Parts: sequence; structure tokens; C-alpha cells
Amino acid sequence: MKATLPALGFLLVLATDLGAADWPEFQGEGRQNIWTEQGIPESFTADSLERVWSAPVAAGYSGPTAAGDGVFVMDRPDEETERVVCVDRKSGKSKWIHAYESRYTDVGYGYGPRACVTIADGRAYSLGTMGHLHCLDAETGAVVWARDLRADYEVDMPIWGLTNSPLVEGDHVILQASAPADGATVVALDRNTGEEKWRAFDDKASYVAPVMIEQGGTRVLVAWTGERIAGMNAASGEVYWEIPTRPTKMPINVPGPALNEDGTRMFLSVFYDGSKMIALDPEKPAAELLWARAGINERKTDALHAMISPPFLRDGHVYGIDSYGQTRCLDAKSGDRIWEDQTAIPHGRWATVFLVRQADTDRVWAVTEQGDLLLARLTPSGYEEISRAKIIEPLTPLNQRPNGAVMWAPPAFANGCVYVKNDREMICVRIVPE
Repeated sequence: MKATLPALGFLLVLATDLGAADWPEFQGEGRQNIWTEQGIPESFTADSLERVWSAPVAAGYSGPTAAGDGVFVMDRPDEETERVVCVDRKSGKSKWIHAYESRYTDVGYGYGPRACVTIADGRAYSLGTMGHLHCLDAETGAVVWARDLRADYEVDMPIWGLTNSPLVEGDHVILQASAPADGATVVALDRNTGEEKWRAFDDKASYVAPVMIEQGGTRVLVAWTGERIAGMNAASGEVYWEIPTRPTKMPINVPGPALNEDGTRMFLSVFYDGSKMIALDPEKPAAELLWARAGINERKTDALHAMISPPFLRDGHVYGIDSYGQTRCLDAKSGDRIWEDQTAIPHGRWATVFLVRQADTDRVWAVTEQGDLLLARLTPSGYEEISRAKIIEPLTPLNQRPNGAVMWAPPAFANGCVYVKNDREMICVRIVPE
């Protein structure tokens, strides 16, 4: 991979212009995981990729987001501190760092924060593993407001901490506060002041970030807790519809719901509990369960048992990564398996590939947990890999891997580049030639 600088150098989902170059929140504009830029190459080689810059960062599972002239990420430089970091989009040089005290207690895999920073109207919204919620000025890092969810609510801390990337919708910022005893599994706060506006549910929380969809001309908040998925009014907290999703063992839903092209189907997948397909009413906010399938366990799976990798729907099929890294294609009508392939990532528990669709094509760009950038074509005929190159080293410890490490921070695709982070650096790699 050549370096030209010195070494350190969906129509119904949102009414947003998806042609923008930014990737301002978890999974990009509208949380759809679609790369929409023009001029994306049909293939690449290691030499055609251009490492534009590398910025020093610390450990954590938070992935980059990019908006305006900044790239944002969260990390944990030591056992006492979490940070929100912003670097210049073109050079990678530090713009600002907001650090605060955060000691992790009773959190597994406590290497660092999980959530991505959300950028909206010049503000940066971040949620730390232990519940430190910040609204910062995106240009300067100055604190607009801050809340400690554990001080404000009786938080029932999930085993892997709080992972929700905050959702900004209208006047509210919405997330899972994981406070069932307070009826505040999901909360909405005033985006300008941090004041609570509404709370909902007494469920165990999940690790799924909320998302907005549209049904019959109504914008609908979809919140998937550890026990139900619900369509809600984002302004008031009113529940339009809900479907139970109680786990057999524990709340372990991580990847969010996937929608088809016309917004009439929603697919859910969980590591232990398999898959569900939901029909969304196109005329009004209503939903019903179409089918549910699960294997004997997380090893002998049926349909799809996803862990971290986000699945997607396209042209009547479901594509995703199963519990041990198997890429699968399912018939969306029934959940029947069409094919399975192990090319993308070697077999391993929770083997992860971050799949990002290229708009209006059958191609998928992806970053694997071993630091490979890959381009593949996923169709009902099978998995066809086009290009692959190593772009970053996996450094987060995981004993279940032969090399003892993974990279589980989701990537951002923006401005012709991919932004990726491990536990030592965040890099910008140019894919689309300038």
C-alpha cells in the first residue's frame, strides 16, 4: 500500500440526501451502512490504496465518524480516563480532545468505549461505556452539556457496558439508558440542554442503537431493547407497535435491524436466538412478525445467528455473517439458506466482518476483524471476492484467535476514503482517486 505523505503522515428510511460525503453517525447517514459516493473503483490493489494519514489514539471499540472537517472517535488511554477525540479530516492532526474520568466496573472486555460519536448541527454527542453522556461543540470540543446516566438513573449495567450511539432526531437525542427499575430503558433528552423529555420500558437493555424509519409518511423511531422491538413516536415516546424478542439466555442483540429497499420488511438476528422477519405496514405505523427461526445453539445455527457483523436485505435476500464467521445468503421470504461461504473471515467464535453496501450495486465493501479491506460481490449465486488488502493491524486482545487479537471498531466510508481504528492509531486510506 503506497504512502504519498510521510510515514505518520433508502427511499423510505430517511428523507436525507444520501449523496453527501459525510459519515456523521454510526453506520453513516441514516444508519443504513451504504456508501453512496461517485467514482468508487470497481477493484483495487494494495498499491492503489493511499494511506493519507495516521493519528495516534488509544484502545476501544468505538469506530470513526466523519463530518465537516473533522473525524471523531472515542478511546480509553488509561484505566481512569475516557476521551472524545477529533482530528483534522485532511491531515489527521489533532483538533481537540475532551477527556473525563471514567473507571470501568463490572464490564467485560473493558478495553474502551463502544459507541460512535454522532455529529448533528455542529454538535458532537458521545456516550461512554459507564454512562457518561456528552454534548460537545464539534469544532472546538467545548462542553455544551453533560450527564452521568448512573447518577441520574438506576442503571442496570449490561455485561458489556453501554454501547448505544446516540440518535439525534428533531429536538431530541435518544438512546438506551438501561434503567428498567426507573422505566427508563429508552430515554429521550433535549438535544440542546440534556433535560429528559420522555422515558420508556422496564426491559433489560440491549446493545442496539436506535434508528429512524418511515411508515405511511410518519417518521418512526425503532428501539430494540433486550426484550422487545418497538416502533415509537420520537417526540413523545408513544408506542405505535411492538413485538416481543425475549432472549433464551441473555440480551445479546448487537447489530441493528436491517430494512429492505421499500421499507416493508425488517430483519433481526441474534447470536443465541437466530432470526426474525417483521412486516412493516407501508400505510401506517404498524408491524407484525412474519417468521422466526433459530438453530439448536450458537454453533448449530439455522437462518442467521449474527453477533457483531451487520446483516442487510437486498432483492428479496438476506446477507450476513453467522456466529462463527460464515457468510450466508437467505431467502427473505422463509429464512431458508441459499448458500454459505467462509472466504471473508476464518472460522472463529464471533468472527466479525463489517459489511457496507455500495449503493445501487451488488457489491459490498468490508473491513474484517483482522484489518483487511475487501471488496466482494454478494448475489444469490454466491460470494465473489474482487479485491483484498491489509490496511491495519488488529490489536484488541482476544484469546480465541490464533494471533490473539481483533479489530472490532466499525469503519467509516466518506470523502473517497475509509477511516479505520485499532488500539494504537486511526488511519485514513484513500480508495477513490482524487
